[in-house]
Amino acid sequence: MMLYKLLSGSDTSRFSPSVISLGRRSTLDARIEALGVPVHNIGMMPAKPPTPAQLGRLVSAVRRFKPDLIHGWMYHGSLAAQLARAAAARRAPLVWSIHSCNDDLTREKRVTAAVIRLCRRLSALPSKIIYVSDASRAQHEAMGFRAENSHVIPNGFDMTHFAPSTQARTSVRAELGVSEDHLLIGLVGRFHPMKDHINFLRAASMLSEDYHAAHFLLVGREVDADNPVLRRLVSRWGLEGRAHLLGERADISRLIAASDISSLSSSYGESFPLVVGEAMACGVPCVVTNVGDAAKLVGPTGLVVPPRNPGALAEAWRALIHLGSDGRAQLGEAARERIRENFLLAHVVAQYEALYRAVARD
Repeated sequence: MMLYKLLSGSDTSRFSPSVISLGRRSTLDARIEALGVPVHNIGMMPAKPPTPAQLGRLVSAVRRFKPDLIHGWMYHGSLAAQLARAAAARRAPLVWSIHSCNDDLTREKRVTAAVIRLCRRLSALPSKIIYVSDASRAQHEAMGFRAENSHVIPNGFDMTHFAPSTQARTSVRAELGVSEDHLLIGLVGRFHPMKDHINFLRAASMLSEDYHAAHFLLVGREVDADNPVLRRLVSRWGLEGRAHLLGERADISRLIAASDISSLSSSYGESFPLVVGEAMACGVPCVVTNVGDAAKLVGPTGLVVPPRNPGALAEAWRALIHLGSDGRAQLGEAARERIRENFLLAHVVAQYEALYRAVARD
């Protein structure tokens, strides 16, 4: 949850921020504090309702800060922001942000599903509900969320951090023991059913039947050799030595830039996938499943396939392989330019600032 205080009553373009984190202290909190933004941790536990003491810390932090605007992120954060606004000494304008697509609440944990249903009932109360994709807005409005206060602002990308790098290509291949002429196909995402690693690995086995120079780079939390499901699939489909399970890493931009092709294999739940835009910013052509706004994000610079269809995924990889390195480089340049023109981080920040100004004036 973000709290904002106007630095000047007549200048609504300048806000002083503070963050309320519902969970326990994390490395992300430390990174935010390093930017000079104070962080207040409530200490809630995942999938558990808040205790009276935790609610007291939330209300106390809001009353001390006296915000002029409150912004809740994701379902739990938006509900907490609604509570904070009700308990605040003054009724600041409230904004929610929803960054997921959700067409089936049975996939959610019981507590999360209950929070989503409650947010649906309260959705007329915030000044604005910001969705990160058109698909997310459409799904939530179909679910019963109010449409009158909805607004779409996509994710933005830092093109200095995510950029092409020949050094990354060389160093990652040296780390993996992969030669320069081998092709790397990457997938970044935590181990979760929605990411559909089974789809990716089955497609990898299909491609490997007729393209022996392909290696597959999988990165994300629990995507490592200790994962028995992934280990079993790699063995079953003969991908030992070619499927590299790197687990959770801090050098994501380097690993993405080292790839020849980046993939999204998700079967549901994606809204506006960050990893796709990050790969595009690195000049890496993408093959994505048709979930959320992934197809709108890649546009003509990538290939789109149906979810849960490993044959189609493998065939799209083949199409990019047949383009050759020069053809993929041209497609990657077009992808990077598409990010520059449409999804640059500075442009997205400006959209949030404009919305904040409008809400603060109302």
